[in-house]
Amino acid sequence: MRYKASISYDGSKFYGFQRLKNKQSVQETLEKALTKINKNIVVVKGAGRTDRGVHAYNQMIHFDLNITIPEERLTNAINSLVEPYIHVNYCEKVSDDFHARFNVVTKTYQYVINMGEFDALDNDYLYNYCHDLNIKEMKKAAKYLLGFHSYRAFTSGERENYNSVIYKIKFTKKKDILVITYTGKSFYRYMVRNLTGALIKIGENKASKESIKEMLEKEKNTSGYTTVPANGLYLVDITY
Repeated sequence: MRYKASISYDGSKFYGFQRLKNKQSVQETLEKALTKINKNIVVVKGAGRTDRGVHAYNQMIHFDLNITIPEERLTNAINSLVEPYIHVNYCEKVSDDFHARFNVVTKTYQYVINMGEFDALDNDYLYNYCHDLNIKEMKKAAKYLLGFHSYRAFTSGERENYNSVIYKIKFTKKKDILVITYTGKSFYRYMVRNLTGALIKIGENKASKESIKEMLEKEKNTSGYTTVPANGLYLVDITY
């Protein structure tokens, strides 16, 4: 029986989602719990591999069990073994051809920036940038990122294909906290963190909004932006 589950986790307590030898990961923690419940080895497949320090409100996974167990009971059983730093929001039975990664329609990420005084207590959960930003120019620049593009200039590492589509970028400011929300099809390694770094460069008035267009066309980092820290990044939603 195949199950789909929505999970949230505190990324500061793990070395990322993906299973790593001798390192605590979200995937391995879930697999150990499910193997204990199933009494046979269970492999967990995720919708995406968040890096060390990246948090999730709604990461999606799927797994197969040899037993049939009611969804609510299964949810409670997993939570009793993985909390407090992982929480299963819900489980549901799905068809055997469902795949948490390959069936994704959209993903939504948020990046949280503190522009005010350094916040030591929340340092693991936001980027303590601690300076003002020209949000108006950042919004203008973000419009160049929308649509279908090669995002090679904003992707770390080598891959065969850098093409994707970003449907929406939203800026929300409350007091000193700026949240940038990205919704798109696929986000590659460090892509959201690189996009945010490029937008911050513009918000610092150290690059023009047209630099985004130039980087998309030339497929390289011509503005000299830097990758922002992982701790401000959240995977907030996935749709199928």
